[in-house]
Amino acid sequence: MNILVINCGSSSLKYQLIDAKDESVLAKGLVERIGIEGSRIKHDTTGKERVIIEEVMNDHKRALELVLSSIINEEYGAIKSMDEIGAVGHRVVHGGEKFSESVIIDEEVMNAIEDCIELAPLHNPPNIMGIQACKELMPNIPMVAVFDTAFHQTIPKENYIYPLPYEYYEKYRIRRYGFHGTSHKYVSQRAADILGKDIKDLNIVTCHLGNGSSVTAVQGGKSIDTSMGFTPLEGLVMGTRSGDIDPAIIPFIMEKENIDFDEVNDILNKKSGVLGISGISSDFRDLEDIAIAGNERAKLALDIFCHRVIKYIAAYAAQMCSIDALVFTGGVGENSDIIREGICENLVCLNIIMDHELNKVRGKEAIISKNIGGVTIMVVPTNEELMIAKETLSLANNR
Repeated sequence: MNILVINCGSSSLKYQLIDAKDESVLAKGLVERIGIEGSRIKHDTTGKERVIIEEVMNDHKRALELVLSSIINEEYGAIKSMDEIGAVGHRVVHGGEKFSESVIIDEEVMNAIEDCIELAPLHNPPNIMGIQACKELMPNIPMVAVFDTAFHQTIPKENYIYPLPYEYYEKYRIRRYGFHGTSHKYVSQRAADILGKDIKDLNIVTCHLGNGSSVTAVQGGKSIDTSMGFTPLEGLVMGTRSGDIDPAIIPFIMEKENIDFDEVNDILNKKSGVLGISGISSDFRDLEDIAIAGNERAKLALDIFCHRVIKYIAAYAAQMCSIDALVFTGGVGENSDIIREGICENLVCLNIIMDHELNKVRGKEAIISKNIGGVTIMVVPTNEELMIAKETLSLANNR
């Protein structure tokens, strides 16, 4: 069966067509600037040259029409007809407390996803638009929703309840939800496969490090704690997000700068993190180059980032009593030997001992720890699309 994976943003759409038999990618692409002048598709079919399609796309339905026509195009497509698509898997950012696993999409599920819009106002609406467009274009093909938050629904109450008046949880469901769940689930399962062990017997800390970053404690294959919270703003220092700060800073800045909440919220989400500290860039590659050249604030930004990751790893090690594997993934986690070294060199006390030669790896699976019986340190490139395809296949087969 071929699975089409759809990931809709407000003005973009990523897609992959995956052959479930051997998990190979038949075609993939990116639609940019939906509803904006200059919209286009970058389409790649395995074994063929990239095609760029520039055409007006006023909405997600038109974008998906062009995606589907590209996939079955006689010249640069991957399959002959839509009949070869067995199911569609949709990434949905927020499922609230309603979904602890992926589900076949029906009217009840759609209503529940819409109810979660207030929890993810930037993400759930375009996810919904993508689902609605696909249902119109492919009404007889099963659709599956795979939620970023679902993997973290196993977190125990003592880890997800905030120390606020309990009525806010009861009335508004204010709690830790966690994000990047599909990525954390994939890399923890893949790490267990690489180690040749049953994930139920392992304590794993997964570090999804990129412009958005989170750390998760995975015990026996289940998420028991994670660094992102009610929103993706909590936790680690990130590209432009502040991560954990004293909440009293917010009204203090508002008063001193004479700004309203929308402005300070914009600062916390878009002008903070390593960008705010360095004053230069939110791109970790830029900061590494500039820090090596001697820029102190760039170095400080990277040091603060590493320090925050270290704190979470150590906290989760204490919570699980031990770590069997420490996994790095995401754009930074997979590609930055400098960041990985900056984190691990301060965790020797936890028997996390890196091999500096093995650490010189970028974007591929590798074990980078010294073989002396300590924690296994791993690089595992994430593959959220494959995880979505697997979940979709399982549900489509069991309808």
